[in-house]
Amino acid sequence: MTTDPAQRVTHLRKQIEQANRAYYDDASPNMSDREYDDLLAALALLEEEHPELADPLSPTQRVGSKPIDGFTQRAHTVPMLSIDNTYNADEVSAWVERVRKSINDGGLFGSLDLVCDAKIDGVAMSMTYIDGRLAHAITRGDGTTGDDVTHAIKTIRSLPMTLERVPDIFEVRGEVFLPNSEFERINAEREARDEEPFMNPRNACAGTIKQLDPRAIATRRIEFQAHGRGQISDPAFATTHSALLDRLQSMGMPCNPVLASCSNAKEVVAAIEAFAATRHNLDHQTDGMVVRVNQFDQQDQLGSTTKSPRWVIAYKYPAERKSTILTEVVHQVGKTGKITPRATMEPVHLAGTIVRHATLHNYGIVRQKDVWIGDTIEVEKAGDIIPYVVGVIVSKRPGTAIRVEAPASCPACDGPVEIDPPAADSALGGDPLLETSRRCLNPECPAQVREKLIWFAARGQMDIDGLGEQTIDQIRSETNIPLRHFADIFALHDHRDQLLSLDRMGEKKLDNLLNGIEAAKGRGMARLLGGLGIRHVGTSTARALARVFPDVDALLDAQVWQLMPKAVNRMSKPKRLAIVGHANEVSPEYETGLGEDTSLSVHTYLHSASAQSMFASLRAAGVNMQSIEYVDPASATVLDSPFAGKTIVLTGTLEHFERTPLKERLESLGAKVSGSVSGNTDLVIAGEKAGSKRTKAESLGIEIWEESQLLEALGES
Repeated sequence: MTTDPAQRVTHLRKQIEQANRAYYDDASPNMSDREYDDLLAALALLEEEHPELADPLSPTQRVGSKPIDGFTQRAHTVPMLSIDNTYNADEVSAWVERVRKSINDGGLFGSLDLVCDAKIDGVAMSMTYIDGRLAHAITRGDGTTGDDVTHAIKTIRSLPMTLERVPDIFEVRGEVFLPNSEFERINAEREARDEEPFMNPRNACAGTIKQLDPRAIATRRIEFQAHGRGQISDPAFATTHSALLDRLQSMGMPCNPVLASCSNAKEVVAAIEAFAATRHNLDHQTDGMVVRVNQFDQQDQLGSTTKSPRWVIAYKYPAERKSTILTEVVHQVGKTGKITPRATMEPVHLAGTIVRHATLHNYGIVRQKDVWIGDTIEVEKAGDIIPYVVGVIVSKRPGTAIRVEAPASCPACDGPVEIDPPAADSALGGDPLLETSRRCLNPECPAQVREKLIWFAARGQMDIDGLGEQTIDQIRSETNIPLRHFADIFALHDHRDQLLSLDRMGEKKLDNLLNGIEAAKGRGMARLLGGLGIRHVGTSTARALARVFPDVDALLDAQVWQLMPKAVNRMSKPKRLAIVGHANEVSPEYETGLGEDTSLSVHTYLHSASAQSMFASLRAAGVNMQSIEYVDPASATVLDSPFAGKTIVLTGTLEHFERTPLKERLESLGAKVSGSVSGNTDLVIAGEKAGSKRTKAESLGIEIWEESQLLEALGES
């Protein structure tokens, strides 16, 4: 192999692009994943050692090094029009006859030559290659102007960054989409994190493209297939649609294949019916079939209306809908406490699979659709993927039907629930039809306990060295040690022998674990509250509460108005306080970090039986409930602080401070520490190698301190 760096770089890039083509286009991988990763790593190292050989279209640059700041709009050289749709085969036949008449009567040369391909349900994209190199990728937008999303499109490994033997200006149009297999993988991961799953692949794809960080986009594994052209500086490159696709495919461009060639309406309708029987076998969504004139000169002469070309039409398949009987509604509790109604029904064959369960989304929708157990329901698949209940055939409701009721307390632990939005809470006189979510507020709910224990013990919360995810799982699955509540962690020292029996748990490791647990008892009120996973009480709010209340007992004794923002609780009649009867009270002098609505939610939880029991067990275990951050309102320390009321950003490496303790200290002195620089930033504290945040602060004219100024302000040498 040559030792010349330039030749080696060229050779590696060609190998990697050939591997991409073999894997994505030919479905015939020519190397293992490990070999591919080794080639990519070797290329990255060479480019790092020889920066003069860097190329923005190198395979190493498909995922950019940093997010873009925002989207730039670009005009389409050739308008990117939408296609006329129809759900009626007779209308397709009528269109075919109109095209035939135009060709015959209008003097267009040639016979009727039509091609049919799948209508991919994705995001339309126009990509321009200049001198064979990808210059930019633009969304359809309004047809004349779209967003430049080149950063997103470059992450598609099957897409060539360069094309050989193409005209100087070469615009390819096609569809970006999310394969069904990737959609299901992403949704499974989102559900594991108790996040709302995406409803269909198209929406997930559109949202992916609009992300600013190419690294996040790359994890979604979107794909592209070409199906047309925009501006091409040499019209002789291809004279027909099918010839264009053939040439593109020969160069490694993934293409939407021609499924049928037709010369009359009967053949077109037959092609539509044939594809309907097989389209669900594809690994991407299709919602119809596109029929177009194959000859480009005929396309040009047929022209367009102001909205759509006259030489193409799309037949869209109606969504398959089936009726079945709803037999049960299960109230599922997710890892973050979200309670979701899930329909169980008599099995029904729908869009290629047997369906037994469907989402009901939330209890507001259950009420809007008036769903009862025993009802005959109509079911569809959203995007042909996720089954959902479309509606109820009320006329078939049996006399034995049972109304679906939302659980008043958590189905898993009987703990209190929170309804969102609060205006949907019927107990407060709200409209239950508006409800979008319902959550269990008990951090020790069994449905949430594993995730809560992991969060509680993690760095930044109770910081228990050695009690990570793996150890928690081992204790819960391989021993009979009770580990169901936060307080159980502090009783682990009573089970030394069982803990030593765990795989890879030696004496020294166990001693470190038990010492870490003992040290965690003294972390203080803010770290404790932040670790409990209380809804609406994150790390910053926990510290804010710890500045207002001297200990947990004071917090538990607080009235709801004391948790509310000053701007609200100083009003004569806040909109929610009439419920609790403290309209004219005044809160502590400092903000708690809670809003008006969330204050009521947190107050409800703190006064629940489950919360009272949890704090009592933690107190009995010897956990310190005192606030380290508490500031007496009578004291002027914070008010006199140079940091009071300021929004501060930390950037770079500081020699004398660790980031988290410094953040906590500044907040205890009345500051708000933010992670990004904006027009609301008052002060940036910059250490060594302060990068883009310092640059942005300078451009905005924001005050910047070196570490020496910070030391002086804190009274330290």
